[in-house]
Amino acid sequence: MVSNPPYSIHWEGDDNATLINDPRFSPAGVLAPKSKADFAFIMHSLSWLATDGTAAIVCFPGIMYRGGAERKIRKYLIDNNYIDCVIQLPSNLFYGTSIATCIMVLKKSKADNKVLFMDASKEFVKVTNSNKLTEENIRHIYNWWHDRKDVQYICQLVDASAIAEEEYNLSVSCYVEQEDTREKIDIKVLNQQIRDIVAKEQVLRDEIDRIIADIEEDGDHE
Repeated sequence: MVSNPPYSIHWEGDDNATLINDPRFSPAGVLAPKSKADFAFIMHSLSWLATDGTAAIVCFPGIMYRGGAERKIRKYLIDNNYIDCVIQLPSNLFYGTSIATCIMVLKKSKADNKVLFMDASKEFVKVTNSNKLTEENIRHIYNWWHDRKDVQYICQLVDASAIAEEEYNLSVSCYVEQEDTREKIDIKVLNQQIRDIVAKEQVLRDEIDRIIADIEEDGDHE
């Protein structure tokens, strides 16, 4: 099952007293906020998911860390081991929005009690003013998901207990270490370079002083 529901739209929520008893939403014990129906779509998809099925849902990134009812629904999904993977996508992929969206992968029958967090934000090619996933990019993402292993700076397989310790925050950046691409500076080399610059400046200063002294001496002889 693949779904790309609208992001953070309004819905009835708890204005409709019957929804809390709706079998799609009642298991979580709380409804998605009226102003943000994202988890209503997710719970709906989960309710229709076959026992051996897989659902991939494109999500607004805010639902991964916002509090209140959304946190309670994330807790339900994690505690019941329904979340298989969270994938951070590149920004500017979809028409009408430049935000970096995510994919939440759901399963009802998992072999472990872990969630794979994947940072695929660099898997794209630039096309005019937008970004695009190539076949190669898609293959990389699929293989990382399929292999379900730690890959430095890309994938981290995290126990549900560790997610609970993070207050059920499902942001990929919370679990996948970011590569430091800043230039590495050798302080010893830098210090020697500074010494060399200071020494050259002193040589130049001495030469200028000598020239000025010669000029002043010539002036005195006139």
